[in-house]
Amino acid sequence: MNPVMKTLKMFKLKNSLVLLFVLFFQIVQSQSVLGKWKTIDDETGKEKSIVEIYEVDGKIYGRIVEILEAEHRFKKCTLCQGTDKDKPIMGLIFIKGLTKDGEEYSGGKILDPKNGKLYKCYITLEGNDKLKVRGYIGISLLGRTQYWKRVKS
Repeated sequence: MNPVMKTLKMFKLKNSLVLLFVLFFQIVQSQSVLGKWKTIDDETGKEKSIVEIYEVDGKIYGRIVEILEAEHRFKKCTLCQGTDKDKPIMGLIFIKGLTKDGEEYSGGKILDPKNGKLYKCYITLEGNDKLKVRGYIGISLLGRTQYWKRVKS
């Protein structure tokens, strides 16, 4: 086999491996709560923000990375307590310390920047691109549920 054909075969093999790796990563990512999600208000149905869900030391956190309504982009969490008091809502870590329990992530808290209150929280995937987010007081029957859509890159 001449050197040009050999180089061409190696190039095709490398590209095929890269393509397989990218496809594998997308499949794994689509089966995970990690990534960016578009929040949908459960009362109005309006798209509100883009949230990044990430993991640190085995715990799940969520940070607001974009606010879709221009009039709310520079608001601060004036009703929040403790270290979150008066922090900008953009960049705020509002899901804190969830851990995986079977198919569900729970055991942490979610902050509602509108009223500054912390609630118990759990999240679960409902299909690859839909996330169920439930905040509640005491037992999960007393709370609210939102369904978020995965942001495709």
